[in-house]
Amino acid sequence: MTIEIEYEAEKKLDLPYEKIIRDVIEEAMDYEGCPYEAEVSVVLTDNPSIQEINRDYRQIDRPTDVLSFPMVDYERPADFCGLEEQAEDYFNPETGELMLGDIIVSVDKVEEQAEKYGHSQARELAFLVAHSMLHLFGYDHMEEEERLVMERKQAEILERRGYRR
Repeated sequence: MTIEIEYEAEKKLDLPYEKIIRDVIEEAMDYEGCPYEAEVSVVLTDNPSIQEINRDYRQIDRPTDVLSFPMVDYERPADFCGLEEQAEDYFNPETGELMLGDIIVSVDKVEEQAEKYGHSQARELAFLVAHSMLHLFGYDHMEEEERLVMERKQAEILERRGYRR
């Protein structure tokens, strides 16, 4: 598995962010039963940078906590059947890994939301990565039923790695 982590923010989180990110990505992969080795890119940035990306890609001109850019189009969330039939679209030809996509996290929001919700920054970072991984697997939360499914899955992924409120 290839997990690329870039830290672009000036503000440094005082926690083992690389370990947290890797733990949660690996747990999400196991939880969803992904049968492939995969690659995920994670960028840790600040509010102004994520606001710019949010404006450019979603036409929402404000900072957000996390953005997900999935590379796979699933028939149903986390349905890996048939992906090999479109190998040139979804698999890195050099490594053979499934290219899941990109995650962008605002370290400013990690700090703000950890304080707001009364839990650790480690738990907040883990939550944002779990949430984003579910988006990379094709889940969404536009409808109430979808939101409930994502919330349950996020909670279970975090619980399995010991990230509690």
